[in-house]
Amino acid sequence: MALHVIVGKGPVGTATADLLAHRGHHVRVLSRSGGTSTDAVEHRQVDAADADALAAAAGGADVVYNAVNPPYHRWATDWPPVAAALLTAAERTGAVLVTMGNLYGYGAPAGPMGPETPLAATDVKGRVRAAMWRDALAAHEAGRVRVTEARAADFVGPQVPAAQSHLVRQLDTLHRGRRAWVVGDPDVPRSWAYLPDVAATLVTLGADERALGRAWHVPSAPPRSQRRALTDLAAALGAPPPRVRGIPWPVLRGLGLAAPRMREIVDVRHQFDRPYVTDASATTAIFGLRATPWDEVVAATARAVPAAA
Repeated sequence: MALHVIVGKGPVGTATADLLAHRGHHVRVLSRSGGTSTDAVEHRQVDAADADALAAAAGGADVVYNAVNPPYHRWATDWPPVAAALLTAAERTGAVLVTMGNLYGYGAPAGPMGPETPLAATDVKGRVRAAMWRDALAAHEAGRVRVTEARAADFVGPQVPAAQSHLVRQLDTLHRGRRAWVVGDPDVPRSWAYLPDVAATLVTLGADERALGRAWHVPSAPPRSQRRALTDLAAALGAPPPRVRGIPWPVLRGLGLAAPRMREIVDVRHQFDRPYVTDASATTAIFGLRATPWDEVVAATARAVPAAA
């Protein structure tokens, strides 16, 4: 039975731990706050930026998953030491390092984004994520570690906290029939990554040698604009079609003076004012992974309303 060590216990870490445990693996979750261990999942309290502690806690691992999620406005300070510690832990243990990535490194999109799209970000957060992957790939090519990365679009699903999903945070609004205010243009197409598909991709990459040395995209349903996605969710809730409006950028800039998260969103405006679409055809071709059908995603996500209403 393989040992799978997951660093981070947010929605991605938790979903991945649950899937691995369901498949009969020994699962260990490392996080700053720790947790209560069960017969299925062991929890340990570890600072992910402490390379020695991380390597010791990951001892014996076959695969280490990076599911860390620093505060949005602290990526530039928090990610570099965590990323370095994870590479150290992977090198010392010999485990495969599977990182949960995102699309920030690509910068402003010129079309659908695939793993081969150049990492051309000019904003701070995008440069941080691009540097992390380049460092990991350099260590892989030098023979120090074995790495791969999964990149996903914005999360959706009942397992995702409202604060971490542009769609989930609107469920209560839809349920009450109120106006939905969204970031950016409500009508540009976007990809949405269903959290169980994210976990399935991470677990698959960690178990297949063909995944190593490159990044892969999580399969997603055909793109939908925020307006269309929210309309679909409203229908699943039995609510009327929503009134959807984009929050004016000057308003968001003003909010950013007091709210660091809003300031960071303004910094990546390109993600919301032009099509933001992923291409995961390589993941499907090589591993046979396919996105959960959109109607199933909508139905499952709508079930989160009782907790939100």
